[in-house]
Amino acid sequence: MTFSELGVPKPIVKSLKEIGITVPTKIQEQSIPVLLTTETDFIGKAQTGTGKTAAFGIPILAQIDARKPYTQALILAPTRELGQQIAKQLFKFTKYTDTIFTESVYGGEKIEIQISRLKRPTQIIVATPGRLIDLLEKNVVDISKIKTLVLDEADEMLSMGFKKDLTTILSKTQGKRHVWLFSATMPSSLDEIISKYVDKNAIKITIDKNEAVNRKIEHQFVVGDEVNKLDTLSYFLKTKKNSRGIIFTKTKVAARTLAKQLKAKNYNVGLLEGEMTQKERDKVMRAFRKKAVQLLVSTDVAARGVDVANLSFVVHYQLPDTLEYYTHRSGRTARAGSSGLSLVLIQKSELKIIKELEKQLGIRFHQIR
Repeated sequence: MTFSELGVPKPIVKSLKEIGITVPTKIQEQSIPVLLTTETDFIGKAQTGTGKTAAFGIPILAQIDARKPYTQALILAPTRELGQQIAKQLFKFTKYTDTIFTESVYGGEKIEIQISRLKRPTQIIVATPGRLIDLLEKNVVDISKIKTLVLDEADEMLSMGFKKDLTTILSKTQGKRHVWLFSATMPSSLDEIISKYVDKNAIKITIDKNEAVNRKIEHQFVVGDEVNKLDTLSYFLKTKKNSRGIIFTKTKVAARTLAKQLKAKNYNVGLLEGEMTQKERDKVMRAFRKKAVQLLVSTDVAARGVDVANLSFVVHYQLPDTLEYYTHRSGRTARAGSSGLSLVLIQKSELKIIKELEKQLGIRFHQIR
């Protein structure tokens, strides 16, 4: 299928082609025709890195009336980085359309700056839940006329503690709007929101686990003692030379320690952990995107919303707490059709977790060394 065959307007197809997006992914193929032609609530389940932004972004753009200056669509995202990425993508998609204004609002930037930008005509707002609540309380945002409310990475928003903010926003927009919910996983905590705020006749699309887990990711593991873990990681990184990747730890203390240890071994490494300021975080991400930093050491919380192209690998220096976190971590590599590697460093007692991941995700791990 091509985007034209899915019913995507020609100006958007032209923009997509120019940025190298020519073949729809599974979630795009199944979502776009429905959302372009049907006024419906929608639930789409697909893994991180499968092109969900275009799956909801293209239908939203096609339905915006550029002649009307008020906000017609609202997209909620869990992190500043993801919100900025969505807004940038929408901007790229509209190069050849009538002018559609998208504004991204989030914490970590002075609210006065965002209030000033929102005084311009704004048809689409991309927001983190907390900052949107702040703007609503100041009466500088009007979401009463929106036709579409998208919850992107809904599972992440709940795990980050945004449930109260989400329910406030959803209750303020009840009426004629449609809710489109996209998520990599569907934890039970989402059920309450779905049952209360999503129409019971919502169209549901699930890219099943055989398609959902990116088949271009090779999953490997190494068994060893804790004391040898750093040496094992160093050996692996030497085999990767100039390749870029993210190394995940479970705690911020472990992340800080590992980053220091790798720097002492002369690796070009940046650190992302939850207690960093937004300014520090932005500096690290800028350096990583510009390839001034080759490796990132990150916690799960700090990596939310991070989307960097051409990552060769991810390393799980410590296993994550949940199945969902493994999916989100490994989904950072092998994006946009590329292949990638997900390497887990474990002790013998953790072998049972590998078996569980294989069973639940329908993947196969290969033991190396």
